[in-house]
Amino acid sequence: MKLLSEPLHSIDREGVFEGYASLFGIADLGKDVVMPGAFADSLKKRGVNDIRLLWQHDPSEPIGRWLSIAEDRRGLKVCGKLNLAVERAREIHALLSEGAVDGLSIGFRVERARAERPTGLRRLEKLDLWEISVVTFPMLPGARVDRVKQAREDLADRIRSTASRLFS
Repeated sequence: MKLLSEPLHSIDREGVFEGYASLFGIADLGKDVVMPGAFADSLKKRGVNDIRLLWQHDPSEPIGRWLSIAEDRRGLKVCGKLNLAVERAREIHALLSEGAVDGLSIGFRVERARAERPTGLRRLEKLDLWEISVVTFPMLPGARVDRVKQAREDLADRIRSTASRLFS
């Protein structure tokens, strides 16, 4: 299981974060394995705007929106933005900043899968993706927020930094 070695101190002031919501070819704790291309049709059909960003898969807890969702060679790469006008999103922002929470998890309906009897694995070949949640314990331990966008240095910090270099 991959956990953050240190808190994400550089969380974007605007609540933007990135990570992998799913990894291809790796069995989750329920013995499901998402295959490359499993999300392609769903992403075309729904688009990023129709896939919800939730807290702990709770439909009554939307916490922001997805800016981008795309399959790459590794898995389902996501970039989201917490809505900091929402109290729960501000709490999650603080938890992400401290490294207390960093899991991601997908909510979906299986459209096509095949079972492997000898291994007990279920290969998920086509999924209808509904939502992606920030969670405490993801079913796929490697599905994590792996980078929180670096906040831009504000003007005062830049002036201090420049003055320090010039006058030291």
